[in-house]
Amino acid sequence: MIKKLAARIRQYKKQAVATPLFMVGEVAMEALIPLVMSWLIDRGIEQGNMSHIYLYGGILLVTAFLSLFSGVMSGRMAAVASAGFARNLRHEMYYTIQDYSFSNIDKFSTSSIITRLTTDVSNVQNAFQMILRMAVRAPLTLIFSMIMAFTINGRISLVFLFTLPVLALGIYTIMTRTHPIFRRVFKTYDKLNNVVQENLRGVRVVKSFVREDYEVEKFNGISGSIYQDFTHAERNLAFMSPLMMTCIFSCTLLISWLGAKAIIASGNNPDLGMTTGQLMSLITYVIQILSSLMMVSMVFLMITMSRASAQRIVEVLDEKSDIVSPALPVTELKDGSIDFDHVDFSYASRSERATLSDIDLHIPSGAVVGILGGTGSGKSTLVQMIPRLYDCTAGMVKVGGVDVKAYDLTALRDGVAMVLQKNELFSGTIKDNLRWGNERATDEEIAEACRLAQADGFIRDFPDQYDTWIEQGGTNVSGGQKQRLCIARALLKKPRILILDDSTSAVDTRTDAMIRAGFRSYIPDTTKIIIAQRVSSVMDADMIVVLDDGRMVDVGTHEELLARCEIYREVHDSQTKGGEKHE
Repeated sequence: MIKKLAARIRQYKKQAVATPLFMVGEVAMEALIPLVMSWLIDRGIEQGNMSHIYLYGGILLVTAFLSLFSGVMSGRMAAVASAGFARNLRHEMYYTIQDYSFSNIDKFSTSSIITRLTTDVSNVQNAFQMILRMAVRAPLTLIFSMIMAFTINGRISLVFLFTLPVLALGIYTIMTRTHPIFRRVFKTYDKLNNVVQENLRGVRVVKSFVREDYEVEKFNGISGSIYQDFTHAERNLAFMSPLMMTCIFSCTLLISWLGAKAIIASGNNPDLGMTTGQLMSLITYVIQILSSLMMVSMVFLMITMSRASAQRIVEVLDEKSDIVSPALPVTELKDGSIDFDHVDFSYASRSERATLSDIDLHIPSGAVVGILGGTGSGKSTLVQMIPRLYDCTAGMVKVGGVDVKAYDLTALRDGVAMVLQKNELFSGTIKDNLRWGNERATDEEIAEACRLAQADGFIRDFPDQYDTWIEQGGTNVSGGQKQRLCIARALLKKPRILILDDSTSAVDTRTDAMIRAGFRSYIPDTTKIIIAQRVSSVMDADMIVVLDDGRMVDVGTHEELLARCEIYREVHDSQTKGGEKHE
């Protein structure tokens, strides 16, 4: 995991290496300052020697400046390296997600992916910055300070060793209690993001059903859970500072007492005693030693907190798309013919129930095909295998007489245009959205596609026409307008195969008929597949496929199915005769 994350540092390696080097300089200067202070007191102030005061005072100024310079440079390099590392992580995760197939995306919820891209990356970034600085500073400070302390007076310096077991036991207890809480919190964050996302996307439904109180209560429940976990964690961490201060003050008192006795004893035997300057330096070094231990514990705590985030990030990076282009791909679709050769499909490899079973269907290029079936019959799944959004689990899907797995993915998907059930528009102008189909499309081509999709009329009614701004998700246009814009966007691809997955459900039957008539006139060579709930949307198709519970019940024209297919006849009668009775 560490190797995989470290590989994402890339162009920021120089800053990552420079940070600990500058930190060595800062720590070395900080370790010298107390020693120089002791010389200043003992050889300058107590002896009244002004030349020594100037000398050691100057050395103090130089070491302080060098320490400041090294610290500033270390902080700057660490900030650049950690921010760049986080940037690379986010980019790499985002690019990886773009290559996912639908089955890969199904493994992660949208809210979980957002949490991993934001909160988890921030946690890892903070840990990385702390590792670059504190993980280097703390051990070096500990080593340098111990060397200097034992150089001054090894016997008295042993005092801090008695506090180490107490401090180590306390830190270990706090960390072991805190780590499981943070692991639980990150999973709760996923739930919180999911609730917020659902609420914002479905705000119109929430308001129309007057469910604001329910949504607030649901949000408060998850938010309260996070609050309780963080309160518990912070309550444990709160013991860290008092424990540290107790150890520092205890050591200071003991060293002061022993040091004072040693100073008094030095009057009788200078070899056994110590000076006032040495005592002050020794106290400073012992404080530095214990503080460095505190820093080490904080580093371990941050690493413990970020470990769960790092694992979640690596999960995304390690997830490889199960749908990729072959080594020697076919790069051109000969025509829009489609063949399903005894195709089976299951969403889970070990699923007991197949979503599609033994689909054997052959569609000639340029045909108009209608697909009819109840909810859950597998209509959308069937067409999603044509551009390889999913791969069949058995059998073979061919386009233009070639197995879809032999095509270059980009070439295959450029030749197939889909208008999905959930139409998505993005924030930007109408032109911006339509050019998703063809970024080089001219204004004339855009207008022609919109006329074909019966969208040009309502677009011309907008004050800004094709420069009208579309809000995120297309919330400022109606459902029918959104569907027609999505159809126009698909047409701009000039595909060999056009798939409309129940994408005219929000338009009236007259507009639906005009769209289908336009298809026949303007794109006769394009294979058109229309999934619909209304029989009227598919009754003039060259062939109609009836699906039921993942199986192909029958294939034929409208008249043939009326004569021999009971399911089709029931749907037709319920829609036509039901409508007559209602009238």
